[in-house]
Amino acid sequence: MNLKEVHRLLQDCFQKELTNGRKRHIVFWYDEEGEFVSDIDDIHLDHVRVWKVSDRNLFATKYELEKNDPSSHFLLYFNRPKPSPHEDWLYDLYKVGQEFATDKLTVIMRELGITDNGLKEIFRKYKAFFNNKSRLQVFYKYPVTAYTEEAIDITVLAALCKSATNTIDDIIRNLMRKEKEGDHTVWDNIQKYGDETTFWLLVERYYGYTLPEKSLQSLLTFLVLTYLVQQSNAMDLPDSWEPYVSNRPTNVIVFMDQWMNHQDEREVFNQLAKSVAYNAQAASYTEKWDVHHMVEMDAFPLFDEKVIDYLVKQLMDNLKHYDHYLEMIATRRRLHWYPEYRNEYEALYQAVQLQKHMEKLDHFIPEQSSSQMFQAYVNDYYRIDTAYRKFYVAYDQVVEKERLYPLREKVENIYGNHFIAELAMKWAGSKERATDQTWPIPGIPQQNDFYHHSVQGYLANDERIFVIISDALRYEVANELTDALNNGRRATAKLTAMQSVLPSYTALGMAALLPHKQVSYTDDGKVILDGVHAAGTANRNQILQNITPDALAIQYQDIVSMNRNDLRQTLYGKKVIYVYHNVIDARGDNSDTEMEVFQAAEEAIDDILALVNRLVNTVSASNILITADHGFIYQRDRLEKSQKLPDKPENTIITSRRFSISKQQEPVEGTLTYSMDLSLQQDKPLFVTVPKGINRFSIQGSGANYVHGGAMLQEIVVPLITFKNDRSKSSANAVSKVDVKLTTPTRKITNTVTYLEFFQMDKVAEKMLPRRLKLYFVDEAGNRISNENIIIAETTSSQATERTSREKFVFRAKAYDKRGTYYLILEDEETKTDPVYERYAFTIDIALGDGG
Repeated sequence: MNLKEVHRLLQDCFQKELTNGRKRHIVFWYDEEGEFVSDIDDIHLDHVRVWKVSDRNLFATKYELEKNDPSSHFLLYFNRPKPSPHEDWLYDLYKVGQEFATDKLTVIMRELGITDNGLKEIFRKYKAFFNNKSRLQVFYKYPVTAYTEEAIDITVLAALCKSATNTIDDIIRNLMRKEKEGDHTVWDNIQKYGDETTFWLLVERYYGYTLPEKSLQSLLTFLVLTYLVQQSNAMDLPDSWEPYVSNRPTNVIVFMDQWMNHQDEREVFNQLAKSVAYNAQAASYTEKWDVHHMVEMDAFPLFDEKVIDYLVKQLMDNLKHYDHYLEMIATRRRLHWYPEYRNEYEALYQAVQLQKHMEKLDHFIPEQSSSQMFQAYVNDYYRIDTAYRKFYVAYDQVVEKERLYPLREKVENIYGNHFIAELAMKWAGSKERATDQTWPIPGIPQQNDFYHHSVQGYLANDERIFVIISDALRYEVANELTDALNNGRRATAKLTAMQSVLPSYTALGMAALLPHKQVSYTDDGKVILDGVHAAGTANRNQILQNITPDALAIQYQDIVSMNRNDLRQTLYGKKVIYVYHNVIDARGDNSDTEMEVFQAAEEAIDDILALVNRLVNTVSASNILITADHGFIYQRDRLEKSQKLPDKPENTIITSRRFSISKQQEPVEGTLTYSMDLSLQQDKPLFVTVPKGINRFSIQGSGANYVHGGAMLQEIVVPLITFKNDRSKSSANAVSKVDVKLTTPTRKITNTVTYLEFFQMDKVAEKMLPRRLKLYFVDEAGNRISNENIIIAETTSSQATERTSREKFVFRAKAYDKRGTYYLILEDEETKTDPVYERYAFTIDIALGDGG
C-alpha cells in the first residue's frame, strides 16, 4: 500500500460520523513491520494531531490525550505489534477509538470485527489462503458466532471445500464426495492453502480418529464401521475392524445418520458404503451373524439382502410366523437402504399376506350355496387376488430377480394350484347344485338392472349423476380404489357388488349398464339394445339420450384432453354423463402387453382418482358411480394343456376362450350352459356355454393368460362404487392423519444416549390415515444436534401398548448451554409447505465427554 493510498484511507477514518456520544476520533495504527516508519512525518491531516507512540512515552501519551488535549483528533502511530488487552496501557482509549491497519491480514481481521490480536498468528498461518480475493470472499460468507482458532481453521477448510456450512461434518461430506468422483483438487488445495495437520487434528478431536496412517479412505472406513458397530448388539466383531472403531462414537453416529439421510448426498454415501463393505470383507464376516441381529442394521446393503434371503427361505420352508415377518419388513421400511429394496420388500409383504390368507382358509374353501360363495368372495376371498396382483406389481419392478425366483414359483403354485383350483371347483359345484339352473343368483344385485336400480333414482330427484365405467375393473382393484377415494378427500365412497351378465365380456357388459328393455344379437355377434347397436361412444350416447335428452356418453381420453372451460361447456346442462375408461382390458387383451395387466390396474386406480378429483373440482360433481363391464382372470405362468378344453360348441354366434354363444343348447364336457333369455330379456332364444373353473376353449391366437367372459367369481363379481362428495362443514367425512405425541414426561436431556417414548393417539382406519415422521433435535439456530429417527404411525390395533414406540436419540458431543433451549422436532415428511408437525422444548445438561 503506497503513502498516497494510506493518506486517503486515514482521511476516511477521520471523516466518519461520530457515534455513541464520542467527541473526537482516536485512531490507532500498529505498523508492526515498520513499513511506514520513515513516512509518518510526511503524513498531514487537517485538524488531526499525529502522535508517535513508543515504549518510553506511554504515560506521556495517556497524559497528553486525557489531560493536556482531551478534544483534538489523534492519530496514534505504533512501530510495534498490537499488545494484548491486559498489557495495554492505552486500552481504555483503544476501546473508544478505532484501529487502522495497512497490512492485509490486519485489514481482514478488522473487517471481520476481530479485536483479539492473539489470533494474528493463525491468520499468518493461512496467509496464502487469504492472499486470494475469491477465497477471501467465500470465507466472508460463512457465519461465525465467535472467532476462535478452531472457528478459523474450520471456516478456511469449508471455503476450500466449498461446503454448504462451515462445520466439520459438511467438510467431511464434501471431501468424501470428491473422493468418490476421483477429484483430488480439493485435497490438493487443503495441502497448498490450508493445513493438513490441522485438518487431521480436528478430525481426531471430533470423531476420535487416531489411525497412524491417515487417509480419506481409512477415515471413511473408520466412520462407517464405527456406525455399524453401534448397531451390532455386541456381536463378535472381526479383529481387523477394531482399529477402525472410535472410542468416542457419538459424533460419528450423528454425522453418519445425517449423511445417510441427506437427500443430495444419498447416492454418494451408497457408492462409498459399498466400497467399504467390499474392502472390509463384510459379506464373509457377517455370514455367521444371526439375521435377527441385523434387522436394524443399515450401514451396508448386504443387511437388506440377508433379511430378504431369510424371509424367502422362511416362506419356502412353510414356517408360519407371518406377523414376525411383517414386523421385520416394517422395521426395514424405516432404514436407509429400503428405497433400493422397496420392490423386494413389497413382493415379500404380499407373499406373506397371500400365505396368511390361505392359512386362514386352512387351504380349504367349504362347500356353500352360490349366493354364499358370492358373498364370501366379496367379503374375504378377493384379498388373495389382491395379494397375488400386488406381488407381481412389485416383482416385475425388481431388477435382480434371482433371489425371488423360488418365492415367485411358490406364490404361483399357491394361487394357481390351491386357491384358484379350489375356488373353481367349489364355485362350479355350487352352480351345478342350484335348483333353478339359471344364471342370476337370487338376492344378488344384477348388472343388467344397473341403470334402473342405480342411476334412475338420481334423475327422479333431479340430481346430476356421473357414471365412470372402467373396462375390466375387477372387484378387488375397485376395493383398493374405494379406500383411496375415502382417504383422499372429504367424501364417502361405498363399494358393493353386482353379478355380471353372462358371458362376462365387454360388448355385453357395457350394453347391460345402459338403459334398455330388450337385448338381442345379430347373426355376426353384434349386441343390439332396443334396436340400436350398443358398441361405440356415439351409439351409447344415442341410447342414453333416447331415455334422457340431457345425457352424454364420452371417452375418458376426451375429458383429460380438455381444458377447464371446454370441460365445463361440454358438461353444461347434462344430467347423466357416462365416462368410458379403458386401461386394464386394453393392456390385457393384447398378447404383447398382457403381462402388464397388473401394472395397468395400478394406472387405472390413478386415472380414476384424478378423474374424480377433476370432476369434483371443475364441474362440482357430487354424485359419481364407478363400475365395470366385467372382471378378469390372469395367471402369470404358461397354461398347462389340461387347462385347455379339447372340444368347443359348434354352430356358435361367438366363440372366445372363455365362452361361446349359440342358438341352441349343445352340452360339452367340462362346461356349464345357461339360457340367456331370463337374464337379458332376449327376443330370441340364445345359450351361453362357459368352461368350468378357469379352463379355456382351444382356439387359435396368442394371449391366453389374461381372459374374461366366463363365470369365475373374479370375472363376474362386478364392483359398484357409490361416491358422494361432501361440501358441508361437518367433520364427519374429513380426512386426517393419526396424531403422534411424546409421552416421556421429562424435558431435560442428561446423557448423550437418550430414549424417548411416543404414542400413536388413534388407530389407522377409514378417514384416519397413517403418518410418517422424522424426529431429531436442533439448537436455537436450527442446527441438528442428534441423529434422526423415523416413526411410521400406521397401527390399526385398538391396544394402546401396540401403538407405543421407543426411540433412541444420540447427541453430538459438544458443550451445551444449560440455560439454553433446544427443540425436539417432529417433521411430517409428506407435508411440503410447513413440515414441522410438532416441536417440544428441552434443556440439555450433558457433561463434556459424557458418552462421547
